[in-house]
Amino acid sequence: MQSNAALAFEPEAILPAQLFANGRMDASAMPEKRLLLAVLEEAVVTYQRYVTSTRRRGQRLFREAEEWVVSDDASWPCSFRNVCDVLGFDIDYLRQGLLRWRDRQRSSLTPPTPYRHPFRRLSGSRTRAIGRPIGLGDRVVVRERTLHA
Repeated sequence: MQSNAALAFEPEAILPAQLFANGRMDASAMPEKRLLLAVLEEAVVTYQRYVTSTRRRGQRLFREAEEWVVSDDASWPCSFRNVCDVLGFDIDYLRQGLLRWRDRQRSSLTPPTPYRHPFRRLSGSRTRAIGRPIGLGDRVVVRERTLHA
């Protein structure tokens, strides 16, 4: 039989939800939520990048992204409805905002400018962000070093 003094020094069990003040884990704490956030981000970037595209590939990519956004299908984990539900986003607010944005872009009298995504992508490390666009890789860094040398 243990004494009361021994029980006072035993570690208490802490539940994961107790580690967070509000009881909810944010997307950066859960890999699954980070993945779903990346799926949503990629769809929105594709939607915005190709909204006024005149090329077949761009039109196809926009159409696929738009079909994903307007679909109410909840039968697969990465559907727009499920992604928004898991991340805690208001589905109708986000959907209507994208559709209104699309209409403004298409009705604009000025020629469309290529869309440049304002977010910085994370590199392989969780603590370091890169400021160059995706796809340029280390070739640009090497070329910049040789130009400035």
